[in-house]
Amino acid sequence: MYPGGIGAALATTLHDAGHHVFATARDAAKLKPLADQGITTLPLDISSPDSIASAVAFVSAAAGTGLDILVNNAAVSYSMPVADISLDAARKLFDTNVWGQVAVTQAFLPLLLLRASDGSNTSKAWGLGGLCGGGQQQRRQPMIVNHTSVGSVMAMPFQSVYNSSKAAFAMLSQALRMEVAPFGIRVVELKTGGVRTNIIANNNVNKGNAGGDGKGSEAIATSSPPKWAGHLPTGSVYAPARSVVEYAMSQEGLADRGITPEQWAREVAALLLSGNPPQVIWKGESATLAWAGTLLPAWLFEGFLKKLTKLDEVERIIKEDRQGRPADLPAADN
Repeated sequence: MYPGGIGAALATTLHDAGHHVFATARDAAKLKPLADQGITTLPLDISSPDSIASAVAFVSAAAGTGLDILVNNAAVSYSMPVADISLDAARKLFDTNVWGQVAVTQAFLPLLLLRASDGSNTSKAWGLGGLCGGGQQQRRQPMIVNHTSVGSVMAMPFQSVYNSSKAAFAMLSQALRMEVAPFGIRVVELKTGGVRTNIIANNNVNKGNAGGDGKGSEAIATSSPPKWAGHLPTGSVYAPARSVVEYAMSQEGLADRGITPEQWAREVAALLLSGNPPQVIWKGESATLAWAGTLLPAWLFEGFLKKLTKLDEVERIIKEDRQGRPADLPAADN
């Protein structure tokens, strides 16, 4: 969680409401703006068992009566057509977006169970890659809040790796909801739509790395970018429409769309801290549309997504290219 993102906005909102928030990030120094507000910050790399154990020890010492809310908010993105996916990059993304979330949930579950069995009203809070809230208010069930995104219900062209990781996380969340209910713990999913954050600016296309976090070691080559970098690889079947596909992969057209992180955080916090939080919270621009899309025939919603991602234009270019060259010749790489 870093300043400017939805995690930081939610941390600030819960803190301002009087809750004790623990905000985490791999580089805790970047959380200084939150620390300056009085929010407790600590380092956490969810891919590192040692880092997770250190965070658990820290929170355990600070929140002796347990944990009220755990927010799993960390995520990286990766844009690429399925035909050109780097399996190494895809596995790396799943390690963060799925298995890292599971590891943190398992590690902090004892603190949530402790809170569930504690009858006092003195509450603590914690948050991953984001935050969490607690306070001296009415007694509430401990809660695991998983950020599964509207991407978990939308098969967006060129975003299949990210969206499938969110779909996997959503399925894990739904199963977890039933599994921890006997212990008095809630599970809430955040199906977030458009919010103006830095996630698009930090994807692999705009940052030029495999992990989508701006810290990948794989740089883009100048003329023949590797398969895992921010461009289509040389020899891609989408070569005739390279410029259109890479623009769609960059999601530049969506970068300035959405509500502000602060508005999103206010709306989400109000629901999380209500007496009976919904199992799924749909917030952000077009979140309601994404929900409606789950009720529509697939062909109808896919037509909308094709236009949104310019796949209709890609299809036209590819068809024209295939009609204009012999079948035994490969596509020219523009």
